[in-house]
Amino acid sequence: MELQQDGLRSRWYESTLRVRYQESDQMGVVYHANYLNWFESGRTELLRQLGFTYRELENQGVLLPVTSADLQFKSPARYDDLISVYARMTTFSALRVAFEYQVRRLSEAEGRNLEGSAATLGQLRSMDLPGELLVTGSTNHVWVNREWKPARLDRALPELFHAIKGALREERGSV
Repeated sequence: MELQQDGLRSRWYESTLRVRYQESDQMGVVYHANYLNWFESGRTELLRQLGFTYRELENQGVLLPVTSADLQFKSPARYDDLISVYARMTTFSALRVAFEYQVRRLSEAEGRNLEGSAATLGQLRSMDLPGELLVTGSTNHVWVNREWKPARLDRALPELFHAIKGALREERGSV
């Protein structure tokens, strides 16, 4: 299933964190490389919500290295901000996957309102996501085996391949 061909994207998956002191500089501004760590948290939670963990993938011999990353900075996150990282798939196939991200600063009230609402995020458009948009970005990945050779996910880990396809099919039906 190639999402990009028909312009569809998966629903947004959300993970929330509070900016830690070590993630910021002396001025309290988040160091730019930390956003890539947050992107990783976002896609980790996306996979977890589909029923798989990175650890399980790796234990079964499937790795998902980043082949490219792109970030656009709108406004800085700061120490102690409540941050939500939204991640969704934009491309999915047996050989590759791409993700899109939004990092948003939440007010304390927005943070409380988000609790338990992840299931409804799939119905939201980008402009409806809560919080102030700080960073947008994307990452591209390829499925590889332990020898770093391309691995077809439908053959290497068919359970995950079919779980992702099934989730995307469900989402497509609710669009």
